[in-house]
Amino acid sequence: MANNLDLELDAVLNHSTDNIVITDGRGHVLRASPSCAEIYGVTHNALIGRNVEQLELEGVFKPSITKLVMQTGKQQQVMQATVTGRTVMATAFPVRDEKKEIVRVISVSHDLTEIQEMKKEYESLQAQSERYQNELDVLRTREQTFHSIVHESKAISRIKTLISRTAPSDASVIFYGESGVGKSMFARELHKESKRLDGPFIEINCSAIPDTLFEAELFGYEKGAFTGADRQGRIGLVELSDEGTLFLDEIGDIPLQMQGKLLQVLQEKKVTPIGGRVEKHVDFRLVAATNRNLEQLVEKGLFREDLYYRINVIPITVPSLRERSEDVPGLIFKKVEEINERYDLKRKLHPQVLERLYHYHWPGNVRELENFLSRLLLTSSEELVTVEDLKGIFESKERRSLPATEGKPLLSEGFQLKEELKKVEQHWLQLAFDECNTTYEMSKLLGLSQPSVVRKLKEYKIDSKTNRDPKINQN
Repeated sequence: MANNLDLELDAVLNHSTDNIVITDGRGHVLRASPSCAEIYGVTHNALIGRNVEQLELEGVFKPSITKLVMQTGKQQQVMQATVTGRTVMATAFPVRDEKKEIVRVISVSHDLTEIQEMKKEYESLQAQSERYQNELDVLRTREQTFHSIVHESKAISRIKTLISRTAPSDASVIFYGESGVGKSMFARELHKESKRLDGPFIEINCSAIPDTLFEAELFGYEKGAFTGADRQGRIGLVELSDEGTLFLDEIGDIPLQMQGKLLQVLQEKKVTPIGGRVEKHVDFRLVAATNRNLEQLVEKGLFREDLYYRINVIPITVPSLRERSEDVPGLIFKKVEEINERYDLKRKLHPQVLERLYHYHWPGNVRELENFLSRLLLTSSEELVTVEDLKGIFESKERRSLPATEGKPLLSEGFQLKEELKKVEQHWLQLAFDECNTTYEMSKLLGLSQPSVVRKLKEYKIDSKTNRDPKINQN
């Protein structure tokens, strides 16, 4: 009977695809399958009679699962690394006698090396697939991004070409143009085309930040840096743009005293928060925009010449909508589609309405066009927007717009240029007042600083008491 059991056990050990090791209750190897030699790097005869603790010290079993079973008295399962470079999953359990004493420990291990290599290969292929997918997504995003810029004009085509050429570099770019022409949009497209696509795009409206808060907003501050500061401190917008793009909109409105600090950050790529002592490295690409003539500001001493040359590496001028009237039809159709989707509408424009819109000069450019269409579509009671819907909005807008003078104006005795200029200024202030919700929006639309807008509103007595739509918030 015993001989038969031995024969059966030998057959199991010799033909098993797993690696089997049997020890006595003290950890001495009694039997081992021949396959152990290939996996553990030790011949069959070298294992027999050896103690597992010694084999563990020699690095044959790392760790010894038999030793763990003897220590805990329970079944164990571990991953083992062998001297042959294999990885195996080992399971071992105790065999007890009538007195509950451990008399044998049987361990079975299975080579996982091939499975792990397949897993690594799979993960590598998956990572490669994800990388290719990401590259396709980036290319698709770039293609969709530029396709989303509606245009027929050669001027916009040239801008798109210039953006594509300059996007891969980190050279500073500045967009010039009137308010509402889409400078911010082109700045975002430049970011999406660049190698910093996955980094942050931090937009700062320089005209909307009060002079007293400018340094804190840009560079941040440590806790307790000044009275009224956040107790936890605050990370500056410049630091937040690390590994991305810093877009300074209306850069011509940066206070003169702050321009030197900004120049230092641009040169050294380091920023020190207010109240801080440690410089923080920042890596960003600078993109700027302005509706002002920076060269004239430099001549007047209102803008630092060294900062001007620093940011004016690649200047791009975005033309006004009246200079590219061929783009108006496409823009109208695109904006109508967007507004319908945004507000769940199904509005359509009558051909006569389109004709009127095509020939309007849009002094507020794309921003005015979009705001006007939103108002027109939202206030219309029918799906088809007609000329009647247009009258209440469009004709009042035309009446308030100053006509362009042709030829020389007729001058007569008593003509006061200063007074006439005041009338023009008051007209545009009133127009901006009616169009905007805050003095910060007015400042951006008019190309003035916010304090200047507030001062001029008071000077011309333009306030909520003299307007039908009292919506300006000067705070």
